[in-house]
Amino acid sequence: MSLITQSIANADREARYLSHGELNALRSFFEEGNQRLRIASILTANADRIVEKGSDIFWQRCPVTPSNSGNATFRASCVRDQGWYIRLITYAVVVGDIDPLQDSGIKGAKAMYTALEIPLRNVVECMRCLKEAALELLTQEDKAEVGAYFDYLIQGMTP
Repeated sequence: MSLITQSIANADREARYLSHGELNALRSFFEEGNQRLRIASILTANADRIVEKGSDIFWQRCPVTPSNSGNATFRASCVRDQGWYIRLITYAVVVGDIDPLQDSGIKGAKAMYTALEIPLRNVVECMRCLKEAALELLTQEDKAEVGAYFDYLIQGMTP
């Protein structure tokens, strides 16, 4: 749950106004908003490039995998999923919270990949490759912000 939603929910549950501390936390959140939006813009503008480079790195590291078997459908599905993960990372960056990753990116996807018998270790390695490709485009400060979301995703998908 985003800081905004959480702060309002807490105050409402207690039938009170937002506290001075909550308002200060929200002020900081909004002040950092330009950085989050700038990072999301970089990731969005370069999503195809990140996926292409991340895929190349992944297939070099894991050459024997269904998505690299010559089956165009498997390959397209892999590339589609990678783009989806980049999109989830941008959502997390914008809201400054892991919620977009938690529900869709980890819980649902982990169950889906398991049901499809796609090795989670491959998915995790693919996420590491996407992280490498994405971080190459960012400043040190931005890398820390984005890297944390990739790390959360990787940890959550680790078997």
